[in-house]
Amino acid sequence: MRPILVSACLLGLLTRYDGADKRNEKVLEHLREKRLIPVPVCPEQLAGLPTPRLKTCFAIGSGSDVLDGSGSVINIEGAVMSALFLKGAAETLKCARIAGCREALLKERSPSCGVHRIYRGEDIVDGQGVAAALLRRNGLAVFSEEDL
Repeated sequence: MRPILVSACLLGLLTRYDGADKRNEKVLEHLREKRLIPVPVCPEQLAGLPTPRLKTCFAIGSGSDVLDGSGSVINIEGAVMSALFLKGAAETLKCARIAGCREALLKERSPSCGVHRIYRGEDIVDGQGVAAALLRRNGLAVFSEEDL
């Protein structure tokens, strides 16, 4: 059995911005079949954001751009949230290292966890969330529930 970082909302924890979960039976089945030990994380909670919290999206760029200083994440009131998303991504990476995770199964389209697609404004576009981009840059294999 090996550890894997998993978006907490996919496991049924009430960590989404709206206070709900995104429990995914395919994820739970995958973890059982592969005998993986889930390490639940929510980068936004790890950054200190409350649950529920205001919805956020990318204003400019994607997670990689935020890491490089050229992108930004904003909430629906227009407040720039990039620094908190960077903090959450860094804390998520710490969790992965502490637990010995080499892979992460993350929630698609999330501004933190999106693996292939994210929201830029109201549009779904190609890109990664901030935490997903940082994990990938640090050698973790990153995939989403939609890859199962």
